[in-house]
Amino acid sequence: MIRKLLVFFFLISFELYSQCAMCKAIAESDPQGKESLFEGLNSGILYLMGVPYLLLSIALVYIYINRNKVL
Repeated sequence: MIRKLLVFFFLISFELYSQCAMCKAIAESDPQGKESLFEGLNSGILYLMGVPYLLLSIALVYIYINRNKVL
């Protein structure tokens, strides 16, 4: 089971790198310097970066509550 998961995540990683290259290409292709495009890219990056931290925080709080029976 673990081997299948490792292969699955390895195969997905190629698509993730291609998305980063697409963002870089879009940012570099704007010769007029539109600020709204860059603000949108920055907002998207922050959103994508924040979701894993939120999920990890929720999981840790859940584990803490169940382990210590706080509530």
